Amino acid sequence: MRYKRKGLNQVRYSSNSDNPSAANMSNTGMNMRGKIIFYEEKNFQGRSYECMSDCSDMTSYLSRCHSCRVESGCFMVYDRPNFMGNQFFMRRGEYADNMSMMGMRDCIKSCRMIPMHRGQFRMKIFEKENFSGQSHELMDDCDNIMERYRMSDCMSCQVMDGHWLMYEQANFRGKMMYLRPGEYRSFREMGMSITRFMSMRRIMDSCN
Repeated sequence: MRYKRKGLNQVRYSSNSDNPSAANMSNTGMNMRGKIIFYEEKNFQGRSYECMSDCSDMTSYLSRCHSCRVESGCFMVYDRPNFMGNQFFMRRGEYADNMSMMGMRDCIKSCRMIPMHRGQFRMKIFEKENFSGQSHELMDDCDNIMERYRMSDCMSCQVMDGHWLMYEQANFRGKMMYLRPGEYRSFREMGMSITRFMSMRRIMDSCN
């Protein structure tokens, strides 16, 4: 870690050496990193914090966060610490007012860097918890599981390859959740505000 002071703003630089697990980009071995800068006030004003990996508690560095700038890569931001609460997907760009631009009701409290993935995408969705009920394997986006598979719910899943966004409503609308490779036996038991999903899409944005 190192700090750099510019005027009254303190900028904190973070690297993957502070979080070894964040260095595992994907099963493709890509090692490109993203970079996001958080600001206390709207329009990129006030103290700032620069991040290049996961951050489980933004309040350790900033008392609040009302704007941010994604200089490279993609990130998931959360309105509660420890990657909990409502989630929002952020790609390269400027977000001068988080609340009005993304519909956030609270400040950003934590964030995850989304590794760049090259290769196939594969996920198996299940109608019920604990990988039970009707199931289907996906390798591309699905805008409506009811129309495509006649599934009324998706309450658990297994992500084999790639990184995905899950949406509570059809056509990629409503609240979302970021999933990386792993097993998700019960969205309800994960303590998420969403317990079922109706559409899902691959995160294919490049880390530029």
